[in-house]
Amino acid sequence: MIIHFRPLALAASLVAGLASPVALADNVKVAFIDALSGPFGPIGQNQLRAFQDFSSQSNQNNWTGGQHNIEFVGFDNKASPQESLTQLKVAIDQGYRYIAQGNSSGVALALIDAVNKHNERNPGKEIVFLNFTAIDPDLTNSKCSFWHFRFDANGDMKMEALTSFMARDPSIKKVYIIGQNYSHGHQLSRAAKELLARKRPDVQIVGDDLHPIGQVKDFSPYVAKIKASGADTVITGNWGADLALLIKSAKDADLKANFMTYYGGSTGVPSAMGSAGAGRVKMISYWHPNTEKFAGKEIQEAYKKKYKDDFYVVSTYTIMKMLTEAMKKANSVDPVKVAFAMEGAKSTSMNGEVEMRKTDHQLLQTLYIATWTKINGKDVKYDQENTGYGWKTDQKVEPYVSAQPSSCQMKRPG
Repeated sequence: MIIHFRPLALAASLVAGLASPVALADNVKVAFIDALSGPFGPIGQNQLRAFQDFSSQSNQNNWTGGQHNIEFVGFDNKASPQESLTQLKVAIDQGYRYIAQGNSSGVALALIDAVNKHNERNPGKEIVFLNFTAIDPDLTNSKCSFWHFRFDANGDMKMEALTSFMARDPSIKKVYIIGQNYSHGHQLSRAAKELLARKRPDVQIVGDDLHPIGQVKDFSPYVAKIKASGADTVITGNWGADLALLIKSAKDADLKANFMTYYGGSTGVPSAMGSAGAGRVKMISYWHPNTEKFAGKEIQEAYKKKYKDDFYVVSTYTIMKMLTEAMKKANSVDPVKVAFAMEGAKSTSMNGEVEMRKTDHQLLQTLYIATWTKINGKDVKYDQENTGYGWKTDQKVEPYVSAQPSSCQMKRPG
């Protein structure tokens, strides 16, 4: 299923000085292969709208420097690796040379393998994979590829920052780990146990659960196990409906444990938390609306006004910035030339300077640890999902602190 949205202008600050449409050169089409229906559909819709708004700005303001029209088109993969491969084939048959995906590392692993094989067999028709949120560390380590660029911090980078923060809290004694049963959930569990054992060997791991992704409708049995374990802290990499339903069940059961999350700001989760999550739910992310000087406020205000939804996936903006800058540098939209131009590139996004590490195509960027807090008009000015609660920064983590070594042995085209 292919879904088209009409691109619209995003923020007033970005549309200032718009001129009449210019003559277009190459039309660059990007296949957004992600969930646009089902339990994770709302997140995919949110991300696709952001991509299309930024591409509209690029087209109107000639970000590429070559009058290239960029278009993002949705291909619904229903959160399935197999359906993703089907949609990839459809996109290839229609002439797409760029793809974007992020929701599910399992899907990303399937796509990266398929892209590698396609590019090897079809010189001159190569495809570049823009990964906006799939964070399995293997994607930029053992599975690294010249054709793949990751714009989110990987799972080990996030866990490194999160466990360093937790290690300084003496009240944390018992930790329960819960995640989705696919590559991301397994990697999160491994990293949490390894890093806590090194930094806080006194902390007990009192539970380690994996559940089917996108299939659990009632998390009360899992919450009952967490409650019975005596855990004071829960670590979870759940996202979308799986996190919203977990938080809801915890609230209903009056679970007192604190939550350490990767995706506390994703669609549906803020509403599920409400006031019950205040002071007890934390998130590790590369941006939130209440970072220093409220960076990106014009964009998120315009997005919310237009769609009645929150803008939160900053990697959509970072991708458009770095992709168009690479096209400008290469003076080309050819995927091979653009990929070489993006290697090692630096740019400025909503979280400051970012760098696409040449070694493994992993973006290095600032991370934030924040707590769900009632808005106060000062350092917590913006809420999410009209709850009256938003994120307050506990710690800003500089890129060099969260950066992890890579085992990538990248093979580049001749």
